[in-house]
Amino acid sequence: MMPLDEMYREIILDHYRSPRGRKPLPEANVTAEGHNPSCGDDIKLEIELKDNILQDVHVDCKGCAISVASGSMLAETVKGKTFAEVSELSKTIRKMLKGELEETPDNLGDLGALAGVRQFPVRIKCALLAWVTLIEGLDKYSAGHPDGKIVVTSEHDHEHE
Repeated sequence: MMPLDEMYREIILDHYRSPRGRKPLPEANVTAEGHNPSCGDDIKLEIELKDNILQDVHVDCKGCAISVASGSMLAETVKGKTFAEVSELSKTIRKMLKGELEETPDNLGDLGALAGVRQFPVRIKCALLAWVTLIEGLDKYSAGHPDGKIVVTSEHDHEHE
């Protein structure tokens, strides 16, 4: 049987090599951009939001394997969820990466593979970039800034979430 950390590495590499959510969305009504200067990761999300449900997400991420894989997992996971569900999931991912959970929840699917990133504190921002960008973009959209454009930098303090 394959050791857990090896299986997690395989999941991350699969998402890095074949990222999900690459299809452009002509009906997107939220756009959010993020940047992680410490690693050079850049992400652009296009979200089709209707009746408070994420109908679809387009992820264009350029950067390290962790940020690309996390963006791919996000695209695969958030489709069909409400803003509240996505927000809660984002908080769970953050707690998991920061080591604030006793154990990784069973219901995370591929996202559980990101748990290993917490062993490399410098990479946590890479894994969180897509999630922080998504939530901040949706927050700005909800607050009446329809383009949802944001720039997330490593200096930005995300502890308020």
